[in-house]
Amino acid sequence: MKKSNGKIKYNIAVFISGRGSNLKSIVRYSLKNKTLYKVKVVISNKQKATGLLIAKKMRIESYYVDLTKSKKLGKRVLNILRKNDIKLVCLAGFMKILPAYFVKSYKGKIINIHPSLLPKYKGLNTHKRVIENNEKYTGCTIHYVNRFLDSGKIICQRKVKITKKDNKRSIEKKVLKIEHKMYPKIIDKILSNL
Repeated sequence: MKKSNGKIKYNIAVFISGRGSNLKSIVRYSLKNKTLYKVKVVISNKQKATGLLIAKKMRIESYYVDLTKSKKLGKRVLNILRKNDIKLVCLAGFMKILPAYFVKSYKGKIINIHPSLLPKYKGLNTHKRVIENNEKYTGCTIHYVNRFLDSGKIICQRKVKITKKDNKRSIEKKVLKIEHKMYPKIIDKILSNL
């Protein structure tokens, strides 16, 4: 925890599996002086995740550790988080289910962003399923993580309209656009209540 212009800055960790577009928006937002957080650590379960390059470029401590493979690796990540005084873990395109003991260790301090209006369309291939079911709306959900897939308490949701012209790719773009705006602000809001 550091002070920036008289304000406390909390350390957060971002867990990724892929390109890191939400990571980028979180970091950019955090560089504004009024925010309450600093991205201190990035963890990826994929060695070639593009998000690791973003972290490196932005000089953020980053690790490739597939913590879901074994308890030993999970404990290594918990040690990294404790060492860096991490107040909140933010899953951003992290494509694995966290082990129950890990969630318990950070109970109430792990959040996730999911590209659907939960409880609808948990898991993968959300946009494809949304189209197949002729939904009129979709969106994204930020929720607390518990040991069940995409089932934790909902923090907030944002909707986007689906038109007849939309396809999987265009829906993904629409949803990502609102994710990038929403996620960094919600992180700030959660930390303001600590």
